[in-house]
Amino acid sequence: MSFSSEAKAELCRAAMQKKCCAVAEAYGILLYSNTFSPREIRIITGSTEFAERLPRLFKRAFGVRFDTIPPEGRKGKFSFSVTDREKIAQIFRAFGTETEDAISLLINLAVLEEDCCKASFVRGAFLAGGSITDPEKRYHLELVTPHMSVSRGTYSLLLEMGFEPKEARRAASYITYFKQSEAIEDFLTVIGAPVAAMEIMSAKVEKDMRNTINRKVNCDSANADKIVSAAQNQLEAIRRIDREYGLDSLPEGLQQAALLRIANPEASLAELSVLSDPPVTKSCLSHRLKKLLTYSPETSSS
Repeated sequence: MSFSSEAKAELCRAAMQKKCCAVAEAYGILLYSNTFSPREIRIITGSTEFAERLPRLFKRAFGVRFDTIPPEGRKGKFSFSVTDREKIAQIFRAFGTETEDAISLLINLAVLEEDCCKASFVRGAFLAGGSITDPEKRYHLELVTPHMSVSRGTYSLLLEMGFEPKEARRAASYITYFKQSEAIEDFLTVIGAPVAAMEIMSAKVEKDMRNTINRKVNCDSANADKIVSAAQNQLEAIRRIDREYGLDSLPEGLQQAALLRIANPEASLAELSVLSDPPVTKSCLSHRLKKLLTYSPETSSS
């Protein structure tokens, strides 16, 4: 089951306690459904949980039954429809609209005055026309409808609820979406999917931890590369000095640094300073190793 399906399954477990909220949820579903017209209502879903919720929701909201329902035991897509004109008129009237005025599908905000009803409407819209990307991959939640008026109305409603959604158009569809993880978490919590919201939070924490570890590993790797490169340069300089002048020509401090590096070709500066006898500071040892890179007897000093 995809993360989007899991979130919708959680939403379908929400109680239908108040009739006004059932009406609001059904309103969101219908405005984002496949067909919502004075002649026909058709809702198609691939979610078993949503298919189980729809008949109960419509009975609670409108006191009507679907004219056609999926056959028992069906798998795949589930199709529900209402074609009885009186039932359709009854549903439209519940939203304060007559079927003759239903061409534009404008959202009647008078049906959504209470905060609980606003949240229920958006829950229905998400169940019928929403999707969310697996947070392990990226953060993206969207509501999709072919009706510009519905999309604009939903956008305005979300602003009223304190959200800051984005809008886009994709072919013949109008999109209202979120890309920030915090906004998606808040959205899911408000519409009744706190578990899904917590999963996004957990995924974000894990992703941040992995990024932190990767940065540290990359930093450590880069530092190790620098140490190896510096050590190789120092060893080449020491071999040049030995070949041209002999290590005995080195002042005591430089000779000590050269012999220490030869004995510990992969050690870091900090490790070399500890191994030095007598001990010297990292700064002092660094200074001596740098002098070996350009050493000649004429410019020598410890």
